[in-house]
Amino acid sequence: MGPGATAPDAMADPLTVPDDAGPHGTDGQAQTMSMPESRAPGAADANMAMGVATPWAHFFAVIILGTWLMSSPSSFNYRSTGLEVSDVVSGGLIIAFAVVTLTRRWSWAPWASTLVGLWLLLAPLVFKAPTAETYLNDTLAGILVIAFVLLMPGMPGMKMMPGPQVPPGWSYNPSTWSQRGIIIGLAVLNFLLSRYLTTYQLHYTNSIWDPFFHPGTRAVLTSKLSRSFPISDAGVGAVSYILEALMGFMGDRARWRTMPWMVSIFGVLVVPVGIVSILLIMSQPILVGQWCTACLITALSMLIMVALTLNEVVALGVFLARAHREGQSVWHVFWLGGTLTVDSTDERATRPDVVSPAAMIWGTGLPWNLLASSAIGVWLLFSPAALGVTGAAANSTYVLGALAVTVAVTAMAEVGRAIRFLNVVIGAALIALPWLLNGSSTSSTWAGLIAGVALICLSLPRGKIREDYGSWNRYIR
Repeated sequence: MGPGATAPDAMADPLTVPDDAGPHGTDGQAQTMSMPESRAPGAADANMAMGVATPWAHFFAVIILGTWLMSSPSSFNYRSTGLEVSDVVSGGLIIAFAVVTLTRRWSWAPWASTLVGLWLLLAPLVFKAPTAETYLNDTLAGILVIAFVLLMPGMPGMKMMPGPQVPPGWSYNPSTWSQRGIIIGLAVLNFLLSRYLTTYQLHYTNSIWDPFFHPGTRAVLTSKLSRSFPISDAGVGAVSYILEALMGFMGDRARWRTMPWMVSIFGVLVVPVGIVSILLIMSQPILVGQWCTACLITALSMLIMVALTLNEVVALGVFLARAHREGQSVWHVFWLGGTLTVDSTDERATRPDVVSPAAMIWGTGLPWNLLASSAIGVWLLFSPAALGVTGAAANSTYVLGALAVTVAVTAMAEVGRAIRFLNVVIGAALIALPWLLNGSSTSSTWAGLIAGVALICLSLPRGKIREDYGSWNRYIR
């Protein structure tokens, strides 16, 4: 397909789209914005492409969805007046915002509908939906509202500026659909697991399955820690995971520069928030005294997501720094996107934008030393029970093991390879703490010494770097 292909041509084959293609065909959004209205065939106007007047089909679908919500209390046994009122009001607002979008074409209206969709995801938790069908009804409605008004039509009011698809000096694009696909898949998996745990916390089921640590999952879900939250903590996790999945769909293949604000929010949800949730899950023996299989699977998925997301976050940071050096307003570029002046020194061989398993993990690797460091961390999580460690010594071992695994897996991202040096500090703590805390045994003290020394030594080699990262190469040590 040549560079002059039209949107219908591009959508004919989803695997052979132009470099600037977005999730809905070509990313002709920037081109369409600059076209005279007379050139937009049959268009109410050319601004349709960017959500100033969003394609009508999506918003008629939202109107139908709003009508469904308003009629749901008469069709389902809600057993919650608050949730009934919430759904009727939410349905009315969705219809009103859709009508405003279709008639006045104001770009704020889809964003308002998106906020209603977010509320629909949270409402069953806030009102503690008494029945499973009401929880499912609002959850699906919230997901569909966000998809119809934000994902399918494209970002309302956003202008995608033409420019480089690959960050200057990089050997691959961290925002391709192949790169995002595995992240979206893992987020959906975590959503399904969290939703399953939520059904037990909201009393839709009387039992919960745990193949390895029974009755650990039940103990975790009914612990004082979980009950201290005003709403279901598993339900909040489900909401955050589905938002991560939806945000994985947002933007075009150059969103590292066209939508910095969105990539920043996505990065915060996945990286710092994800790391905190991972550490909380891995600290369950301290906090609850039990393990939870579904929680551990979720933590593993989040670890992988952190490693795979880090490259796009770094690309965003490098872009903003370079835009600042070029004299652009960082505030303006952050919210509206921008472009760069790419000189000849930035023109390097880059990987083709293809759909393949290998393309999903460009920028990450499995160096033997980091795999070994991860294995040591996992051993530390289970060593207190194996070696008879109790008290403060056991608690410190759990925390240090969780940290060691998190650091090692995060450092598998090539852009974050220097993070591995944090395990030097963790290794030193493993050596020292058994001598300082109560609950250690002779065997555990020697085990801590060996594990600490090994972790320090394994953190020194960098491991192979396969990709190129332009100006960021100096930070990969």
